[in-house]
Parts: sequence; structure tokens; C-alpha cells
Amino acid sequence: MKINVSHVAKLANLPLTDEEKKKFENQLSSVLKYVEKLRKVDTSKVEETSQVTGLENVLREDQAAPSLSQGDALKNAKSKHNGLFNVPAILDE
Repeated sequence: MKINVSHVAKLANLPLTDEEKKKFENQLSSVLKYVEKLRKVDTSKVEETSQVTGLENVLREDQAAPSLSQGDALKNAKSKHNGLFNVPAILDE
């Protein structure tokens, strides 16, 4: 199967050299050939599962616990304003 690496790179906004395009075309073709090979495997008698280890998430109820007061939390803050941490803006408008 031929992959249009130039098109995929353009969609992903990736500047690729001709050498990289050739390399990735070969790699992606190999991956897709392997996926096609896997599609031919008969899995009709295999039970569906999301994992095979039998492990489960262990969840607990949230419980309120003693915490720092606002003053203690802000005690070592480099900069604070109206009882809050004051940090430089990271988003532009």
C-alpha cells in the first residue's frame, strides 16, 4: 500500500526532507502490511477484553482531611494578591 507521506506531513504541519519522506513511507507501509496480516487472523473464538492481567482499579471514596490554611499555603509565596498566588500570565489574548 502506498502512503502519501507528503500529504500526511502537510496535515500534521511537519516539514520533512525528501530523505525523511522516503524513510517514513517505507516504515508506514511496513506497519500497514503488518496490520493487514493481523486482520486475517481468526479471532472469532477469542473473548473480547480490554486487558488481560485481571488487575482492577482500586478506588476509594474521597474523604475530607485537614489541610493547610490559606495563610500557611501563601506564607512562602514569592508574589501574592488578594489571598491568591500571583503568577505571570501564560496565555496571550
